Amino acid sequence: MVDVGAFVGQIFVIVLLVVIAIFVIVVLFRSIRIIPQAYSGVVERLGRYQRTLSPGLNLLVPFIDRLRPLVDMREQVVSFPPQPVITEDNLVVSIDTVVYFQVTDARAATYEIANYLSAVEQLTTTTLRNVVGGLNLEEALTSRDNINGQLRVVLDEATGKWGLRVSRVELKAIDPPHSIQDSMEKQMRAERDRRAAILTAEGSKQSQILEAEGRRQAEILKAEGDKQAAILRAEGEAAAIENVFSAIHAGRPDDKLLAYQYLQTLPKISDSSSSKLWIIPSEFTEAMKGLGSAFAARTDAGGAPASTATTGAPPTEHS
Repeated sequence: MVDVGAFVGQIFVIVLLVVIAIFVIVVLFRSIRIIPQAYSGVVERLGRYQRTLSPGLNLLVPFIDRLRPLVDMREQVVSFPPQPVITEDNLVVSIDTVVYFQVTDARAATYEIANYLSAVEQLTTTTLRNVVGGLNLEEALTSRDNINGQLRVVLDEATGKWGLRVSRVELKAIDPPHSIQDSMEKQMRAERDRRAAILTAEGSKQSQILEAEGRRQAEILKAEGDKQAAILRAEGEAAAIENVFSAIHAGRPDDKLLAYQYLQTLPKISDSSSSKLWIIPSEFTEAMKGLGSAFAARTDAGGAPASTATTGAPPTEHS
């Protein structure tokens, strides 16, 4: 016959062992924490901050220590929705911002601020309105680097006590009103047309200047060529005259020879086909007299009778 008391005692012992085993497993599970890389854990002991867990294996006191949600220590990028901002010239622009920040102190990020993401967003919005409110639209569109620098300095100073470090702030987009965009497009189109007209006029001006300069250089070169040619012709004629003059003096011509050469040169006056009227110089009669006397002297010297020559005065004008 089975002893009921012993059986009940065995069941109780088994249940107790199972309960103890479960308790041990729960204690081990609650006392061992593995923190991933780039994360930190804040431990509270009986409701108060006790320490910050680093990545790796960590041991806690079960039922006394409590691990809060892990804090991401990596640099984070948060894009905030467009915010309406009024510029100095009373224009409403929509600005998108992107903030790069990193948690440097898990304890401060946990206890110094309730929601640091919301706090960074609100601080970025208010700082952006203060900075852009002192600029007109054109300055706001062309001074992004300046605005980014001012935002980063203000956010970094304000979030330092929260255990955050703001490394960079960027304006992703600045959208003015549609009416202003249309006006800006028209202005830019007019500016481009003006620049194109100026460039065209400058090109035409340079072309005309170059053409005039080319013509001037051509005229100068032509004049220089004519000058050199005239000089060379004059030098040639001078050399020819000098040679003829030297030859004449070397031959020692008398008056009779000169009169004969004069008579030979005289017909060339009427060589031109356009000559309708030519005038016989007064020296012509003197040349004829000299030539006649020369022939008479030569006849007398030879003893022959001189032929009678009719040397009537020639007409002074022939047409």
